[in-house]
Amino acid sequence: MTAKVLMLQGTGSDVGKSILTAALCRIAKRHGLSVAPFKPQNMSNNAAACAFGGEIGRAQALQALACGLDPHVDFNPVLLKPETDRRAQLVVHGKAIAAMDAAHYMAHRGDLMDRVMESFERLTAAHDLVIVEGAGSPAEVNLRARDIANMGFARRAGVPVCLIGDIDKGGVIASLVGTKVVLDPADAAMITGFLVNKFRGDPELFEDGVQAIEEKTGWPCFGVIPWLSATAHLPAEDAVALEQAVRTSGGKLKIAAPMLSRMANFDDADPLRQEAGVEFEWVRPGKPIPRDVDIIILFGTKSTLGDLAFLREQGWDHDIIAHARAGGRVLGICGGYQMLGNHIADPNGVDGETGEAPGLGLLDVETRMTSHKQVAPATARCAQTSAPVNGYEIHTGQTSGPDTGRPMFDLSGAPDGARSATGHIEGTYLHGAFSSDVFRREWLGRADGIADAGFSYAASIEGALDELADGVEASVDTDGIFAMAQQPGWRPASA
Repeated sequence: MTAKVLMLQGTGSDVGKSILTAALCRIAKRHGLSVAPFKPQNMSNNAAACAFGGEIGRAQALQALACGLDPHVDFNPVLLKPETDRRAQLVVHGKAIAAMDAAHYMAHRGDLMDRVMESFERLTAAHDLVIVEGAGSPAEVNLRARDIANMGFARRAGVPVCLIGDIDKGGVIASLVGTKVVLDPADAAMITGFLVNKFRGDPELFEDGVQAIEEKTGWPCFGVIPWLSATAHLPAEDAVALEQAVRTSGGKLKIAAPMLSRMANFDDADPLRQEAGVEFEWVRPGKPIPRDVDIIILFGTKSTLGDLAFLREQGWDHDIIAHARAGGRVLGICGGYQMLGNHIADPNGVDGETGEAPGLGLLDVETRMTSHKQVAPATARCAQTSAPVNGYEIHTGQTSGPDTGRPMFDLSGAPDGARSATGHIEGTYLHGAFSSDVFRREWLGRADGIADAGFSYAASIEGALDELADGVEASVDTDGIFAMAQQPGWRPASA
């Protein structure tokens, strides 16, 4: 069989493309279709490990869950993981290929189109429907040459496009109409309709706005989607979302986490943030870590040395060390674990810039970055309680030292992580551990926290996906959206 395909593009970043792709995937699955997500190119340090090896963007893993599928590298064949403002690691079909600066990548990204099409063709051969998510905006016409993420892909693959505008940002009429104005007419012809997302209030009040967009673009509106609260319970794709959800309040146990500049896989925090007994705060740059917190967590990073320097620039090193000396608890995950040690060396620049630096000295361990990148799902047990844990590894570097003799986990028969003699300072390479309900409850209990015994994180994600799908289906002409899907090679009548 050859799947039908439709593509969601946006007038800008963070307009809701990822979430709406997940919603349509769940709706299509409910309709009995075999559906798969696809994002030709993603840029994110939030990644997921695939069962058969390799990594993809975290958003595509969530979309796969909405489809009832395990993550697979074909869902996101090209992934860029920023290391500095001008350099990123290039991951193709799940494997890290090289680190390159933005100018070099932009000049050569067209070479990756064949790799993108390989994945796309495998998916269309295996499913009834493939829902494609664009990246950024097609209106960035300065990036159109050699584009593989938006209209470059849509034209090459022959895929109709639904354009999404975000009314919450303001100027949605101008952004939708303006996109048509700046696009090449052949690109604009690929758009067969639009959606207005994140509306607050009575949608009837925007009927004149919808009419104005339709008249000026010639595109039909498939719906005005309200602001859906279910999105707050789903993993965010990038740190932009953290600015809108900086703090949860009301819990007895206070946890703070500094927002590192290259923070990665920060959705490790989501299960903790959803615990009613936890007050969780993301600490913005320029702000001190509050003195009254019970636990400080350093999350992963795409550039450990770079973010260690950034941490020191904010003065957070003094806050963390003072907290630890006062008997407070500190947890480091992946790059955060490396920072807690005595020393970090990256002689070949495999994790960012070449160099070395002293760590925070809270764990008696040292880390040396290596060319091997460990990427795999993982099954583990808590070294203290034997609680079962399911997670994943995505890291470079090997960490050793006396405190590894007190590991956090037994990871597939091997020790992982380290703990201080008091047990108050902990580090691990295992991501996703807090998604395991029994371990999360026990870990919070050791810190004198009270976890909700009836809360299941996995069930909450499934429930949020269903709630999201309900909200989209109630406000969108989903029959019309799915009817716009075409088999690959489609061309608009005006082309």
